[in-house]
Order: sequence, then C-alpha cells, then structure tokens
Amino acid sequence: MADNQPPNQPPMGNPAVVGLAGFGLTTLILQLHNLELCGLGPVIACGLIFGGFAQLMAGLQEFKAGNNFGYSAFCSYGAFWIALCIILLFNKYDIYTSSGTDVGYFLIVWTLYTIILWIGAMRIHGAMATTFTSLLAGFILLDLAHFGYPAMTKVAAYVLIFCALNAWYMMAHVILKQVYGRDVLPVGKPWIDPKPVPQPLGQQAGASVSH
Repeated sequence: MADNQPPNQPPMGNPAVVGLAGFGLTTLILQLHNLELCGLGPVIACGLIFGGFAQLMAGLQEFKAGNNFGYSAFCSYGAFWIALCIILLFNKYDIYTSSGTDVGYFLIVWTLYTIILWIGAMRIHGAMATTFTSLLAGFILLDLAHFGYPAMTKVAAYVLIFCALNAWYMMAHVILKQVYGRDVLPVGKPWIDPKPVPQPLGQQAGASVSH
C-alpha cells in the first residue's frame, strides 16, 4: 500500500499487489460459498494459502517499508483467514467445536478491529475507503447473521463481493500504474482530508533547525 523505497536501493515490488490479491480472491470465494455456489473445500484451501500465508508475507514486507497500515491490515486479515479455516476444520472433525454464537463473537471482535482500519482508510484514498466501508458493512451483517438473523448471510455475501472487487481494483491500480507509467485506474481522493494544524511560530523555527 506504500510506494516508498529506501534511498540507494534497487527497486522492489509493492507487497500490496499480493496482499490485495489474496484478500480479494479469498473473500470472493467465501461469498460464493455463502451463496451456495461452491463447497467449503476451495474456501479452506485459499483461506490457508492465499488469504492466510500470502497476506502474512505481504504484511511483513509492508513492515519493512515502514507502512503501519498495510502491515497491520495484511498480517491481521491473513491471521483472520487462518483462524477461520482452523475453526471450520475443527468443526468438521469435531475438535474444539464452535457454535454459531461462538463464531458470531469471533466476528464481532474482528468488526471492532475493522472499525479502526476503516477510520484510517478514509484518510488514504477513495478506493481504500470504499473497500473498508463495504468490509465493515459485511462484518456487521455477518454479526447479525450469527445472532438470530440468518438471512443476513446472503446480504453480506453481496456486500463482500463488492468489497473483494474493490480490493482487486486497488491491486490493478498499482500494477497498471507501473506497467503503463501513468495512473490508469484512479483511486480517488481521501474521504477525510483534514487541514494540518498550524504550529506556533516558535515550534516551526525549532523544527526547521532540528531538520
């Protein structure tokens, strides 16, 4: 999610293209399962490998780039997919089984975490804000689905398909911008663009000296 490169270093790939690809693809497959269009096997396979480990690796590369947002998002949602797949596998083989309510509380905690990133996403650009708004809405709908409103599962599926496609849009933005040397797919302005708070004159002078 960051394009910063250390000085005097050979150019490196942007880890966001892998993280967003894994997030989008795995989210999309899970929603196809929730819409009863595919079985659970592809969800677990992609959830462990692409949504899980690949996102974790992307997050660790964001750590090296000094991007806390990407570091937190990719590592955390990578861990989310691994944890969800473990829950599904444990339920399948009757090991430490989780009830629907148990999964609901699991999702509520992730909803709270997503709120934090959603606030940050609105300060990055429009596509990021749209992705996290739809992700947050999807989590809330899934929370409701696990606490007495099962019809919300399919509503959440459509919202999260939109979220997944937005993640792929951002991935394509990064890839095509480098390939074509220009911004082929614009991501839009931040939804929140606060003006910098002016510093007192004395602090400004001190800052200029220290740098």
